[in-house]
Amino acid sequence: MGRIIDGEEKNLIGENVKRLRVERNLSQQLLSDRLETLGVYICRGSISRIEDKSRTVTDIELYGLSEILGVSISDLFPKNKIR
Repeated sequence: MGRIIDGEEKNLIGENVKRLRVERNLSQQLLSDRLETLGVYICRGSISRIEDKSRTVTDIELYGLSEILGVSISDLFPKNKIR
């Protein structure tokens, strides 16, 4: 089966996660800490790797990120990549 994502990028949401995190004045550590309250364990370093697209994101992590950042899951995806 072919990969959905071309090239070296391992997720589609990294740029929007970073933008939304910064807009909400959250450090990577604070985002990690808030995710932990939902039972979603992503360390600060992994947040960094999600944001630079060098790490994949599970469905549970996607849900947690949308909850903590206060957006729908679809809002985490770039508009021009989803059809």
